[in-house]
Amino acid sequence: MSSSLRSALVAVVKRDLKVVLRSKADAGNTLLFFVIVASLFPLGVGPETALLRAIGPGVVWVSALLASMLALSRLFSSDYADGTLEQLVLAPYPLGTLVGAKVVAHWIVSGFPLILVAPLLGFQFGLEKDAIAMLVYSLALGTPVLSLLGAVGAALTLGLRGSGALVSLIVLPLAVPVLIFGAGAVEAAASGLSGAPHLSLLGAYLLPGALFGPWAAAAAIRIALE
Repeated sequence: MSSSLRSALVAVVKRDLKVVLRSKADAGNTLLFFVIVASLFPLGVGPETALLRAIGPGVVWVSALLASMLALSRLFSSDYADGTLEQLVLAPYPLGTLVGAKVVAHWIVSGFPLILVAPLLGFQFGLEKDAIAMLVYSLALGTPVLSLLGAVGAALTLGLRGSGALVSLIVLPLAVPVLIFGAGAVEAAASGLSGAPHLSLLGAYLLPGALFGPWAAAAAIRIALE
């Protein structure tokens, strides 16, 4: 990777982070939604420890999946409206790599905070230390996949009315394997088994997503701008 391309990617990440941090309320909505949704289940099902431990991994992962949907509509929409995407297309760098930098910025804002808060939610459901550690590992592998899938969905719906709902309809079915493997890893650790096979499947999902996701999103962006 040339130094000029590396500088361009860093500039894209910094620019997107600055745009998000200007509206701190929007930046915190994803995290707040994640915490609220996950916290409602213990209030609804009661204080039974065995039941909370049984549903905890699935609840936290479903909450993370739904929370990630909130930020997807903003991934390209503002740049599409103000012409920034057109400048990225005209830039002397591969559009796929620039889109990848935008996905990294999106994950830093919407995915990384979920990983930091997940241990607290794990304790809330009575999970043991091994299960909580596995929850963190699974989210660290799974949330980037959600951002990559979301980038493709957001690019496919650029300029369409009701794009937020359409993105969710596109991304949610594709994210089901991530949900299954992520929750399965935590459930295995909670049962005293190894969660490594599930983490391997998440990694197998992440690798092609990282290789092809940004380029698929870039192709959709070019179509939307034509």
